[in-house]
Amino acid sequence: MNNTDFIFYLGVLLFCCGLMIIFTKKNALLILMGIELMLNAANLNLVLFNSQQSGAEGQLFGLFVILIAVCEAAVGIAIILRVYHYYKSAVPDQINDLKEHG
Repeated sequence: MNNTDFIFYLGVLLFCCGLMIIFTKKNALLILMGIELMLNAANLNLVLFNSQQSGAEGQLFGLFVILIAVCEAAVGIAIILRVYHYYKSAVPDQINDLKEHG
């Protein structure tokens, strides 16, 4: 197994770990961390596939993905902190004031 295969399988493993975190954890911050892990795994594979071709389009797209991930994390943490301040809980299942009854 060469270096390219190892990095590809590492990206797949990180993506699967992020997906498992999203499906198993109940805390909103941990779900956000799982999403970030999935974005970073996809970004790792994107840069890996670009390294086998000439040009910098994949690396620029990877930089764009990192920028979007940082913005998503900042906004997500701000929303989670505001929800925690109001409801005193960060578990999405316990926040049910917006659900329709009836």
